[in-house]
Amino acid sequence: MAKAKPRAAKDKGKGGYQADAIQVLKGLEAVRRRPAMYIGSVSGRGLHHLVYEVVDNSVDEALAGYSTRIDVTIHEDNSVTVVDNGRGIPVDIHKTEKKPGVEVALTVLHAGGKFDKSTYKVSGGLHGVGVSVVNALSEKLEVWVDRDGERHHMAFERGDTTKKLEVTGKAKGTGTTVWFRPDTTIFTETRFDYATIANRLRELAFLNKGLTITLKDERKGQRREETFYYKGGLAEFVKWLIGSRKTLHPKPITFEATRDGVEIEGAVQYDDQYSENTFTFVNNINTHEGGTHLTGFKSALTRTINEWAKKDGALKKEDFTFSGDDVREGLNCILHVKVKNPQFEGQTKTKLGNSEVEGIVKSVVNDALGAFFDKNPSVARIIIAKALSAARAREAARKARELVRKKSGLEGGLLPGKLADCTVSDPKLTELYLVEGDSAGGSAKQGRDRSFQAILPLRGKILNVQKARIDKVLSNEEIRTIITAIGTGVREDFNLEDARYHKIIIMTDADVDGAHIRTLLLTFFYKEMKDLIDAGYIYIAQPPLYRVAKGKEEYYAYDEKERDAYVKRLSNGEAAHGNTMIQRYKGLGEMNPDQLRDTTMDPARRTLLKVTMEDAVEASDLFETLMGDEVEPRRKFIEDNAKFVRNLDV
Repeated sequence: MAKAKPRAAKDKGKGGYQADAIQVLKGLEAVRRRPAMYIGSVSGRGLHHLVYEVVDNSVDEALAGYSTRIDVTIHEDNSVTVVDNGRGIPVDIHKTEKKPGVEVALTVLHAGGKFDKSTYKVSGGLHGVGVSVVNALSEKLEVWVDRDGERHHMAFERGDTTKKLEVTGKAKGTGTTVWFRPDTTIFTETRFDYATIANRLRELAFLNKGLTITLKDERKGQRREETFYYKGGLAEFVKWLIGSRKTLHPKPITFEATRDGVEIEGAVQYDDQYSENTFTFVNNINTHEGGTHLTGFKSALTRTINEWAKKDGALKKEDFTFSGDDVREGLNCILHVKVKNPQFEGQTKTKLGNSEVEGIVKSVVNDALGAFFDKNPSVARIIIAKALSAARAREAARKARELVRKKSGLEGGLLPGKLADCTVSDPKLTELYLVEGDSAGGSAKQGRDRSFQAILPLRGKILNVQKARIDKVLSNEEIRTIITAIGTGVREDFNLEDARYHKIIIMTDADVDGAHIRTLLLTFFYKEMKDLIDAGYIYIAQPPLYRVAKGKEEYYAYDEKERDAYVKRLSNGEAAHGNTMIQRYKGLGEMNPDQLRDTTMDPARRTLLKVTMEDAVEASDLFETLMGDEVEPRRKFIEDNAKFVRNLDV
């Protein structure tokens, strides 16, 4: 009988990988080891997510009908307090965990009242990760619960309990107060941005009419306070969205209904512009990728307007019907549905997948719009006239699209002549640089890795698509070139799978004109190819502003602070800079091809800024302010933000 091998020899043969090599992370340790898995990132996005998680708990109390007020305060030390007047987190002992309910909620992952439908019928917090993750990623967290006539207190440090639950006094009412200070050893960005938090709180106040939310900033030099309260809810949201644009009818069309356990609420108003601004939410979550609720709404809107137009005699030809794009030109819409068990999917898990919601929304919107048009025929005719105008433009756009195909050779697979394409054909591995000017384009072509990097030089500034219909957009030569190079098409022709590159990088000069060109390109992608942004395909190159050199040593700096640090290093404490040379790059064309490659194009050394849809509502408002027809909002924006301008070329 063969003798068994010693255990040590067996271990050695398998590289020492045995059961004892498998680590079991208990409690909140897993969150601290891999924070990005729970909050998306450890940058500013993840930092602000902590605030949203705590606020979401308070909003769920409002959704359940128990809370009317939420107060958020950013303190001088960059800690945050969130107070609500809800029922208060339970403080009695949990049956299985043998701990107070509040301790379970703050120390156990996936623990909360949102999983019990008798506690919360609907919840936005289920989309997030829970307040326990906030606790794990906070240097310190304290909670006060006012309940049953008593005030209770607990304290934690990096997720561990440092002070057990105790009664500290009497309570006048009910509610929960959470104070936390993010752990600076985890986050790369540690200062909260007031505007970012304000945008989210404003959105929540719009979505939950009658809920008062306050935001206070106590930090030195930026003390301010705002109150968000909207009695009109979504109707006021749409008005805020439209801003100073001219509306086609005085009041938003609103609807609200509950069917089969799904609550649907919406507000619709048309303006005289050409773009569509539709934003959808599920349980307070911004579903910027859409989903079944949006599909149901679009279908109902198109059907109702077509039926009413035929009934009213506006459509003369029997075979003619409005397309979805026709009826949505100039549309501003907010749609909010509340679903008991939302199923999310898509690129960023913000697309509703519940199939039953589509039919429910379609039915509610059909009934509501049909009834409104019957009672308000003059408004219906104004909207139909707008759709007729859009239909004529659609026909012009069809002809322009055919011209684009013919001129660019799109149908024959030909690419623009000035595109320097790459040799690799797998779009997952390729990059397209949109470069400002022929000079910079020439440097980029010489400095690129031609195997996977393609260069498309752009001449001058492209059309501002915020102010133009699609037929005019498609007649612009530079835009046609971009569309042809990318390969996806636009609008109804758009197909993400046809993208020839999975990195489309905007590379412009670090001056005012470069910033304007970058903004025009971003406006184009946002309005005509938004799915490229959702898919994470759009990037902005970050060329250096300065070259600091002395002898054979040289460094590239991306801001003044970095520049000064390099100057100090090369000067070795000399009173003057000595022979240290400082070069300010105002244009990409000033760089040699090897310098452009080393600083801005080499994947191993470059820095790219990824364009994301962090807040679609705010993005839409900003594009309209900066690029729209109205001058007054733009003037006010410039006045309010001029003090923050850096590197302005005179």
